[in-house]
Amino acid sequence: MSAPGCVVVHAGISDAPIGVEDLRQRVLGPAHGAVVTFDGVVRDHDTAGRGAVTLLDYEAHPEAAAVVRQVAEDVAATSGAARLAVLHRVGPLLVGDCALAVAVSAAHRGDAFATAAALVDAVKDRLPVWKHQHFADGSEEWVGLGEPGPR
Repeated sequence: MSAPGCVVVHAGISDAPIGVEDLRQRVLGPAHGAVVTFDGVVRDHDTAGRGAVTLLDYEAHPEAAAVVRQVAEDVAATSGAARLAVLHRVGPLLVGDCALAVAVSAAHRGDAFATAAALVDAVKDRLPVWKHQHFADGSEEWVGLGEPGPR
């Protein structure tokens, strides 16, 4: 369970489009002077220099929803924030689609920023979701196979 000071209000995996606005609304509270959101979107290029990306197809382990919940609880347990929410998308995503949405509220901005950064990093490190990149030249590749989560 999360610490009394930080509550996980939503954590999951979705095969439908996601975004930060719904999560932002979930974490709002009258005592929260800061709300930080992160919208991780599909970019149009591969960071390893492979070329133009046209599509990412995320595949999840059957226990991915439970893992993202545990990751959120673990981050909340050491956080100075008040509320947090996180969603990761699976399935085919086009350039500009949101793959990872995070929202964190806190009384002060430092706790909100620190918790949001820790949550994004922990999800990327631990979530068993992998991406299949499709390139403009018709080639494709899996990223992160054999590793715990997306890269």
